[in-house]
Amino acid sequence: MDNNLGVKNDTAVKNGDGIAERAASLNIAYLDKAPKAIDGRAIRIIPEEVAKKYGFIVFDAAGDTIKVAMLNPQDIDALNTLRFIAEKEKKEISIYLVSENVFKELFRFYVGPADIVKEAVKSFAEDKGSLEIIENDDESAKEQNLKEAPVAKLVEVIVSHAIEGHASDIHIEPMERDFRVRFRVDGVLHVSLIIPKEIGPVVVSRIKILSNLKIDEKRKPQDGRFRLMHNGNAIDFRVSTLPVINGEKVVMRILDKDKGVSDIETMGLIGMGLDNMKDAIKETYGMILMTGPTGSGKSTTLYAMLKILNNEERNIITLEDPIEYDIEGLNQSQIKPEIGYTFASGLRTILRQDPNVIMVGEIRDGETAELAVHAALTGHLMFSTLHTNTAIGAIPRLVDMGIEPFLLSSSLRLVMAQRLVRRICENCKAEIEVSEILKKQIIKEVENISKSELERYGVDLSGKISLFRGKGCDACNGTGLTGRVAIFEVVRVTDAMRTIIIEKRGSEILLNQERDKMGSLTIRQDGILKALKGATTFEEIERVTEGSITLEEEND
Repeated sequence: MDNNLGVKNDTAVKNGDGIAERAASLNIAYLDKAPKAIDGRAIRIIPEEVAKKYGFIVFDAAGDTIKVAMLNPQDIDALNTLRFIAEKEKKEISIYLVSENVFKELFRFYVGPADIVKEAVKSFAEDKGSLEIIENDDESAKEQNLKEAPVAKLVEVIVSHAIEGHASDIHIEPMERDFRVRFRVDGVLHVSLIIPKEIGPVVVSRIKILSNLKIDEKRKPQDGRFRLMHNGNAIDFRVSTLPVINGEKVVMRILDKDKGVSDIETMGLIGMGLDNMKDAIKETYGMILMTGPTGSGKSTTLYAMLKILNNEERNIITLEDPIEYDIEGLNQSQIKPEIGYTFASGLRTILRQDPNVIMVGEIRDGETAELAVHAALTGHLMFSTLHTNTAIGAIPRLVDMGIEPFLLSSSLRLVMAQRLVRRICENCKAEIEVSEILKKQIIKEVENISKSELERYGVDLSGKISLFRGKGCDACNGTGLTGRVAIFEVVRVTDAMRTIIIEKRGSEILLNQERDKMGSLTIRQDGILKALKGATTFEEIERVTEGSITLEEEND
């Protein structure tokens, strides 16, 4: 256990209370003030009751070291408990001596949403005006009241916990007897908090004020945005309200611009799919389409491609709804349908802005599709997304939208489909037993994949077939899963496919047969290979690809 972080104790001897001198005599660091924020996962390494009993608290857990503020570094029982924690977390412990006042400030970070709810309930019970003023017509009075009320703190804590828990969305939903707060983490919703019925509408009003929405308009949906600082990072929130049977539901999408855009390889694109994508974006004109359901990461993948192309020689313009990442070097434009600035009208405008590369957030109608195809045929590299279940399905969909097959065949370069699956937690990953029946089913699904493609995935089917699962630990909150990886289907449009588009109006059956001849993997095959190499579980692949293989045999 490392008790000396190399912190210069003489810089902390400003207090004059003797604690700095004691820290120096014990050869440990001294923490003279509490940090402004502590990551929620860091502070939860030590349970609140344990922290209170032994007088220590985690205030940072970055890297391989857990920094612990301690009232008495000579307490043998406390030190033994810390050693146990260090072994469990597989990290070094660095001890900082603190005063009782600083320790009390640090201890406040244990206060969670449930505690804030109790405080708000107590406040409203004592002062009913906090609720009544919301119906007042004086906007400034409303705003001032909501800023001062405990509800402002409650909203702040809900948002902070969502960010620290790496949630992508916050749902605040009116139920029959109360309000439910749920976070979407790694694509799955979890209940985080239950709010009393009388406080829920005030929370909704607070969020509407932050988003510059009308708090007295409860009969129709509204959309807005707001930004706040969290641990020095600017976080944007896209807010949507919806009238439902029990009141107003609010959904907040968390947009952390400082996370940046991942590299395409980091996201999970491997092998022939990666080669096809790189070849397509080298073209000077043509259309590249991403398909998949809402929330499958299509836009993030398009950003990763634009990141490769982003240089001073290219004029890259995007039309988005909303702008999820602010990328230097790109000309990003937010559409506003309420004033007539749609994807179609915006596309007409940006074609006069001398672009080399264009990204349209989504092709929603025939007009936008026609303009996108026209742009792709007139010397522009065009990126967009389309809501279809498969990559090949994008082709007949565009034909159905009214695009002439001969124009589509000339413009389309690449179609991709994408889903997101949860990663196995590396901290508790373990190999599991695979039944003979399941092995045969897996081999049947991937037996036509070329040996060279299997090598690029790092999968060897000639040896033992292995699958993995997370046992569940503190790092993944007992789920065995943490973070997400994408699975892809990437199809290059060949001359044979162009013939099918023109002569057979993009027959999906014939196009699928041609894809298989080329050796392009289906999205399911890509997922199975990632499960075999231990990136995700087989259950996750079954979940997102609607597979029919059951895993009951494994548990016999």
